[in-house]
Amino acid sequence: MKITFIRLNMFEYISTDAMKPILFGIIKSLTPSEFEIDFIDERVEKLPDTIDSDIIAFSVETYTAKRAYILSKKYKKENNIIVMGGFHPTVMPDEALKYADSVIIGDAEDTWGKFLLDYKNGAIKKKYISDESFPIKYFEEDTSIYKHKYYGVGVYQTSRGCKFNCDFCSIKTMYKCVRRKSVDAVVRELKKAKEKIIFFADDNLFYDEKSAIELFRAIAPLKKKWACQISMDVARNDDLLRKMKKAGCFLVLLGFETLNAYNLDKMNKTANKAIESYDEVIKRIYKHRMLIYGTFVFGYDNDNTEVFNRTFDFAVRNRLAVTNFNPLIPMPGTKVYKRLESENRLIYKKWWMSDKYRYGETAYIPKNMTPEQLRDNCLAIRKRFYSFGCIIKRLFSNPINFIPWNFFVFMLVNFISQKEIRSKQGQILGGILNETDVD
Repeated sequence: MKITFIRLNMFEYISTDAMKPILFGIIKSLTPSEFEIDFIDERVEKLPDTIDSDIIAFSVETYTAKRAYILSKKYKKENNIIVMGGFHPTVMPDEALKYADSVIIGDAEDTWGKFLLDYKNGAIKKKYISDESFPIKYFEEDTSIYKHKYYGVGVYQTSRGCKFNCDFCSIKTMYKCVRRKSVDAVVRELKKAKEKIIFFADDNLFYDEKSAIELFRAIAPLKKKWACQISMDVARNDDLLRKMKKAGCFLVLLGFETLNAYNLDKMNKTANKAIESYDEVIKRIYKHRMLIYGTFVFGYDNDNTEVFNRTFDFAVRNRLAVTNFNPLIPMPGTKVYKRLESENRLIYKKWWMSDKYRYGETAYIPKNMTPEQLRDNCLAIRKRFYSFGCIIKRLFSNPINFIPWNFFVFMLVNFISQKEIRSKQGQILGGILNETDVD
């Protein structure tokens, strides 16, 4: 019996910013040895024209949903099974079941084995639903499944879910609570990790101060260099930042999202309370010689076209190493999607399946600008931020960029981001699906 696992790309295109997909090393360890396994990461290698496997398993995000549906039609045979898991089938299982024989809803640790057992017995179910009530158990990752080195960066998680409930974020649609590994389990994983550089893929590395300090103390002796995502409340805590740096942190991803207090309220961004303190938070992080990856969302109801230059100036003035300037994307299942749908402001019934929607475009009607203005201004400030002149300006304006490791990271991520912006903007997601009922 043979299984082919596929990590999809948004379109048929080789990416330069792909990171190791942690799911597949775990799911291989959950798969009995009687199954032969092949893994294809479409972000870094081309898919074959045909796949001769008993089971073809797609990991599906909303941005790759249409690609999954197109490929399921291409690879489906009378004698094979198509199974889909990941965020999108969890949120839209009935949609996915139009193209798959079975869907994994939620995490795979307590569902994948049941699916395989039913497969061997010839009686698979349409839906396998994970139970979120138990902590994340320790499963030794079988890294032999990975053929690509992914820049030598290891991707790991200490938790799944987020303690916050932001209006635009899709995390709560998949995880109703925060599920955490024990610190001992995290240390065991990192000790076995061959990579010296680690990215913690947690939506927020910090559940509370006590557990964060316990984690930092435990991983500091491992001498790993790592990056993570944190919330603004942590960024205001000087003692935590000091302990993070001592434990090996060199970069933090921080969701600024907006410089507008009204928009923060609409976003339910409770961690970002005092906008005037953003500059002070940034100075505090720089004091501990860590780089900042800042994310911003444009298009909320109090935004007009002036917001773009204001935010760009903020990012450059504060010498952010990396940014994401994103138009608001109404993800299925989120509060913002439901609100825009109720206000009849969605441009597409399902933008992720539309043959008209292109990457980087606007999927809804903003209040104080046109959809085209939102799209074009986001792209314009992305290009400006990653222009050669702006990269050099930000490089030389911040002394911590010349710490040897920081310099390497700064230059690498800036030039990769520059290339990816040019490559992705305006591409049709997945290909042509020809589903006329979804525009």
